[in-house]
Amino acid sequence: MRAVALNPDKSLKSASNCLFLDVALDMPSPKPTDLLVQIKAAGINPIDVKLSKGSKTPGLILGFDVCGIVHAVGSQVVKFKKGDSVYYAGAVNRPGGFAEYQLVDARIVGTRPSSLSFSQAACLPLAAITCWEALFEKLHIKPKFLNNSDLNKNSIHDVRESEPSILIIGGSGGVGSLAIQLAKRIAGLRVIATASRQASVQQCLDMGATSVINHHESLLTQLKELDIKWVDYVLCLTDPAPLFSQISEVIAPLGRVCSLVESSTDLPMNLLRNKSVSFSWEGAFTRSLFKTPDMKHQGEILDVIAHLVDKGQIHSTLKEDLGSICAEHLQKGCQIIESAKAIGKLVMTGFDE
Repeated sequence: MRAVALNPDKSLKSASNCLFLDVALDMPSPKPTDLLVQIKAAGINPIDVKLSKGSKTPGLILGFDVCGIVHAVGSQVVKFKKGDSVYYAGAVNRPGGFAEYQLVDARIVGTRPSSLSFSQAACLPLAAITCWEALFEKLHIKPKFLNNSDLNKNSIHDVRESEPSILIIGGSGGVGSLAIQLAKRIAGLRVIATASRQASVQQCLDMGATSVINHHESLLTQLKELDIKWVDYVLCLTDPAPLFSQISEVIAPLGRVCSLVESSTDLPMNLLRNKSVSFSWEGAFTRSLFKTPDMKHQGEILDVIAHLVDKGQIHSTLKEDLGSICAEHLQKGCQIIESAKAIGKLVMTGFDE
């Protein structure tokens, strides 16, 4: 099968002068709990950039936003059959989805939203898992679904007297675009997102943000101008270190903060103590990496997201399809992400025949 692998020549003195190479690999065989999926589309994420720079694994296959068709199933798989259309994020300790075929544990796989194309669906899995876990499990926000019959009624909470608020730092990327939608449309929060360029500000507004402020300026001052003293929740999608003191100023007493990106320095957690603020990390690959007992929950999250998409409550964050899956297009996508100017999600679709 064809695949795109990390160039083992880190000096980049090879003829390709590229981080990635187009390669041919043997077709893998599914283990008992695996699916073998024929890849139809794959999204590009910041983690691909990070691993391409720091991995010591020669020939590593990246790709952690995938949509495709089940080609074969392991002996213990009961949820899926050959021919099913699926989407998933995969696991960082297994080969990724920049390949014609990929093995993935069936427990972390969801059924593709029927209303989306492969490319549109490939934008969602990693962001969906990240946002759902961050918002509803780490920040303990209660989903407020519009139709109580759609999902388990135990997940529904009563409408609060005052509208709670969330500050989403870095709102225009793939994760931020979905976090805004979930926080606004599913949790009923007042969403304040941060962005610094006109195009990224517009992306946040298009996704449903109530207001957009600039993370290069004083957060506290800008929130006061919006008549907001404190926010109930902060979801930080960038390095938290440069903004941590400001986060401690704008978070409400007894509020909650969740961060995704590894901090560049040790965080001064004592700044949160007087307000009794809770801080947590979100890592979408924790369950698959450590094979936690509730690993199948990620597949369930993806099925709920598919349901919400097909109901028209959540929309794909696709911004650009770069073309077929190949080293050249992957290199281009990583360069766009590394420029910090990516808006929404970038995908590649299938392999040239």
